[in-house]
Amino acid sequence: MPRLLYIHGFLSSPASAKAVQVRDWLAVQHPEVEFICPALSPHPQATAEALEAIAGARDEPLGVMGSSLGGFWATWLVERFGVRAALINPSTNPMALLPAYIDKPVKNYHTDATYTLTGQDLADLAQYNRPVIERPANYWLLVQTGDETLDYRLAVKKYHACRQTVELGGDHSFQNFERFIAPAVDFVLPGLES
Repeated sequence: MPRLLYIHGFLSSPASAKAVQVRDWLAVQHPEVEFICPALSPHPQATAEALEAIAGARDEPLGVMGSSLGGFWATWLVERFGVRAALINPSTNPMALLPAYIDKPVKNYHTDATYTLTGQDLADLAQYNRPVIERPANYWLLVQTGDETLDYRLAVKKYHACRQTVELGGDHSFQNFERFIAPAVDFVLPGLES
């Protein structure tokens, strides 16, 4: 059974709008595809272990979509396992942004869970950074220039050799994302029956 892994962003969850849109679309259009969207820890070691367990678990095809920090993690999976990924307003260097959260309680957007990140978490995250893209054909970058959280130009530069869709305006949530679900699924899981 083909699998689609959706990786949510920092302090987000499987209840994020895009994750729900992809889940619901697959249920109707491709019920043969197993949708996987784990609730990931903000602590990098735990997240890496969870994602590695999913990616390495079975031989069935695995496609990946990653939003924001999920795009960072999707990049790690592409380079480690050779999967294909659609990156939605991805974080290219979260190590530069997350120091503002160190030793301060942060709360998940969709649950009551709170976390305190440490300097060790930041050091752990750096281990999974892939600054050089070695599998450019395995990526589709989707960014909107109005992203108020991340500078879209950093992603355009990092993934310069990859397929890209750069839309004017929008925001960090990637407005009207539903337009891209079908082609993104086709990209990350080529060969599905239409």
